[in-house]
Amino acid sequence: MAMSCNYIQTFFSNHRLKACPLLPTKKNFGTVSVVGELVTHNKAATSSAKDSSTCIMRKPLITTKSNLVETETDHKLKVVNPGKFGKFGGKFVPETLVACLNQLEVEFNFLLQDSEFQEELSTALRDYVGRETPLYFAKRLTDYYKNENGEGPEIYLKREDLNHVGAHKINNAIAQAMIAKRMGRKIVVAATGAGQHGVATAAACAKLDLECTIYMGTTDMEKQSSNVLLMKLLGAKVKPVEGSFKDASSEAIRGWVGNLESSYYLLGTVVGPHPCPSMVREFQSVIGKETRRQAMEKWGGKPDVLVACVGSGSNALGLFHEFMEDEEVRLIGVEGGGFGLDSGRHSATLARGEVGVYHGAMSYLLQDEEGQILGTHSIGVGLEYPGVGPEMSFLKETRRAEFYTATDQEAIDAYHRLCRLEGIFPALEASHALAFLDKLCPTLPNGTKVVVNCSGRGDKDAATVFQHKQHLMQQ
Repeated sequence: MAMSCNYIQTFFSNHRLKACPLLPTKKNFGTVSVVGELVTHNKAATSSAKDSSTCIMRKPLITTKSNLVETETDHKLKVVNPGKFGKFGGKFVPETLVACLNQLEVEFNFLLQDSEFQEELSTALRDYVGRETPLYFAKRLTDYYKNENGEGPEIYLKREDLNHVGAHKINNAIAQAMIAKRMGRKIVVAATGAGQHGVATAAACAKLDLECTIYMGTTDMEKQSSNVLLMKLLGAKVKPVEGSFKDASSEAIRGWVGNLESSYYLLGTVVGPHPCPSMVREFQSVIGKETRRQAMEKWGGKPDVLVACVGSGSNALGLFHEFMEDEEVRLIGVEGGGFGLDSGRHSATLARGEVGVYHGAMSYLLQDEEGQILGTHSIGVGLEYPGVGPEMSFLKETRRAEFYTATDQEAIDAYHRLCRLEGIFPALEASHALAFLDKLCPTLPNGTKVVVNCSGRGDKDAATVFQHKQHLMQQ
């Protein structure tokens, strides 16, 4: 780990380093800790982050191919090793975890080429998850955004909410649970925020006869009580952790580290040390692959614009990755703006974050002047994470993707709108992507094909939406 710190000091000479490890500091042994946190601090990153959502139109500067990244530097292409996206990513963990992660990487790379595993996964996605999901033309929503001349973009929804257990999370959960079983692991450990990854993991473990433990923040458990009940019904042990998703994630990793021989940490999003972000992105990339094929069938071409909410990035990368090299296709991510960026109560990591290392990888983070991780807020609980995946960070820095924010109120309004116009309950997380259509649609030429990832079902959020409405009426 000392080598990792020295490497970062050399590579980022203008960064100030905090403590050094994987999780919030608990017990240190010299420069390496079993549980701790490494954070870099770069004031220059703040200004560039704040500039990231100032312009609707942006020209792509790079292309990516799989998890080998090609970056444009002085008009020459530079290939970076797998697990690194420019300067982002890596494997900043205690030495005790390196062998375990290396083994996981070997297994993952083997299974990508293993026809038996791929056939088993394809069958599970088709017969258990219910893929493929529709690419649905939202006619009334399209009509809503037409101008006075009857012109406007055509809006399509990628219906990930129709997956088994109601969200995109099952795509990754079933695949990784299959890997855990192949590796001989009997216990699966996971952390969840909105509960969608927790329910998906519990379902996959029930199907594959694996013991399942889900860590969940107490504040999230109160907001998502229905998902807590579902996890328990599926046989999972739900362990409450004081705080929110970031705290649950830290505790889940501690639980995993304490039993590496028989447990498997099933990460639900594109954060953490390599190979975890690449694994999750790979298993979610089915979303974009289907979208390309369905678009060709429906209108004989590609989408013009892809829109997805961004918490830490799994549903966005799942949609975006297939189109990385199609530079004419705009990629738009929408973060949780909470009560507004100036309020300090938001989850807009890419809009206001700085570069650092958290939970084992370098990415953009929400941190204070001392490099300590800040609290987050969004009415979409699944967006409440103080970091974002390394590949998402790379897409921001290279401007291949555009990132904006939507406030709590804008997301609530979008939730109501889709319910009333299309009879679809979107998750409050996905409602942030739908909310950005208000700003996006007036700027687009007539007939532009826009695909929004409806990443989850929103009946879990109905109580929150009604409580929010009652609160406004009382003011």
